[in-house]
Amino acid sequence: MSTPSLAARLEAGESVFSAWSSIPDSQTVELLAGLDFGAVTLDMQHGGHHEDSVLRGIGAIRLNDRHPLVRIPVGRFDMASRALDMGAEAVIAPMVNSVDDARAFAAAMKYPPVGLRSWGPSFAMPREGASDGQAWLETANAGTVAFAMIETRQALAALDDILEVEGIDGVLVGPSDFSIAWTNGRTVDPALEEMMPAIASIAQKARALGKHAAIYVVDPRLVGRFYAMGFRLFAMGSEAAYMAQGAPAMLQAARDSVQN
Repeated sequence: MSTPSLAARLEAGESVFSAWSSIPDSQTVELLAGLDFGAVTLDMQHGGHHEDSVLRGIGAIRLNDRHPLVRIPVGRFDMASRALDMGAEAVIAPMVNSVDDARAFAAAMKYPPVGLRSWGPSFAMPREGASDGQAWLETANAGTVAFAMIETRQALAALDDILEVEGIDGVLVGPSDFSIAWTNGRTVDPALEEMMPAIASIAQKARALGKHAAIYVVDPRLVGRFYAMGFRLFAMGSEAAYMAQGAPAMLQAARDSVQN
């Protein structure tokens, strides 16, 4: 990529907006990567993405000079390593609820001595335009971002210890799941007011330790509030949301033109 890496942009305190891809089709991913987002996240947890679509989708994202991220399925830390080998710059691990989860995730994300990632960047290096394996080894740990999702009361209780794990570069809040946990299963509301102080504390603790704070955003009007809390990576919407919001605007403009 000709632009700075995702890790470098976050280290510099930039705000990065990521599109969210659930449809496992490289042409759809390519269209998303052509929009004005800085990154595209391929979702394997709740979306339809699988290993083949991740491999092909990352190529489409990089060809559009965007940052590729992958959210792996719950507990699939082996896929974290594979996503990096395919050229992902960051991996999001859902339901990291304990220090043991965090350590297993970090081990898959980082080469020794930090982790146990196996050598094999056969797609990642050429997609990055890299040819020097030694240089890759020396810089990869700093250049790949491990986001542990914080979305349960267990994760919140273990947050301090999770953040202390070497190789965990940041946290990503899943506010819908967090609202379910916060209300003991009574409510799904990603804008639930009573949980906002806890969400703010997550960002503050991460930033205090020099780690990144990210959040999934359902309502874009909340981004300013989350930014003030310390979040800098914002994963937004999905293909369905983009179409649901864009198509009515186009149709209304067409209908207005006829009425005028």
